[in-house]
Amino acid sequence: MQGMHGMQGKPAAGNAQIVDAALERVVAGYVFPERAAELDAAIRGRLAVGEYDGLSGPALCETVTAHLQEVCADKHLRLLWQDEPQSVDPADDDAGRAAFLALLRAESQGIRRVERLDGNVGRITVRWIADAGEGGRAIGAAMELVAHTRALLLDLRECQGGSPAGAALWCSYFFPDGDVHLNDFYERCTDSVRQYWTTAHLPAPRYPDRPVYVLTSATTFSGGEDVAYTLQALGRAVVVGETTRGGAHPTGRHPVTEHITVTVPTARTVNAVTGTNWEGVGVRPDRAVPAERALEAAYAEARGAGT
Repeated sequence: MQGMHGMQGKPAAGNAQIVDAALERVVAGYVFPERAAELDAAIRGRLAVGEYDGLSGPALCETVTAHLQEVCADKHLRLLWQDEPQSVDPADDDAGRAAFLALLRAESQGIRRVERLDGNVGRITVRWIADAGEGGRAIGAAMELVAHTRALLLDLRECQGGSPAGAALWCSYFFPDGDVHLNDFYERCTDSVRQYWTTAHLPAPRYPDRPVYVLTSATTFSGGEDVAYTLQALGRAVVVGETTRGGAHPTGRHPVTEHITVTVPTARTVNAVTGTNWEGVGVRPDRAVPAERALEAAYAEARGAGT
């Protein structure tokens, strides 16, 4: 794929190469193999009759993305154009994980604020769902500080994602033991399923018997949605705020050229209660209010709950 960074005037043969390379990634990695075959057939049919001939790089990305999503309404299936050139070397998973862990260290393991509000109501504001290993002590410290409150507000309105194992660790604090099946995580590349259960041993007291309110917004995403959806499905929390963004499929990014990346969902979460997840639909709140009013609404309800 050398020399493709001048995509604006690229001839049709270049576009055919790009589409072919992107489809190879979709077929190899998409979490639903049968849908991947449908996608491949549909896009190759359009390619064969010249629908992508002569398109500029940005227009090619936009058009192919629209055609992919016509076949399969998965908003994570995309071709993305970047004006700035990127490396076309394969992604380094270890480097990606190291960068994520470094981000979490710089962000207090995703915990923005822990406080005790008037009326003995706890509030924890979480922006990232930490790795269960590196973030376990910080999550425990936050839960220690709210251990004796009468109700808890878990504020995920700014939560952008994070670790599935970390989501399971957060959820573990709200159940009495390690015997609750939370969800399963299916990974296409290994054709394997990992089960997530509540953790049997935690570094801080559990919070199993008092009201919990999860605050959400339209930008709450991925790992934050995992926590909200899981606690709601298991009847352990009331979700207050807005329907979340709707991203339940972990997604790989693969450079196709110096300016074009294909994103391919490679795994999916299956909730132990619902048998499905929040992909594309988001987590729907039990108490629907604008995000900016979610704290006020949840706090008022929490102060009236319990004894």
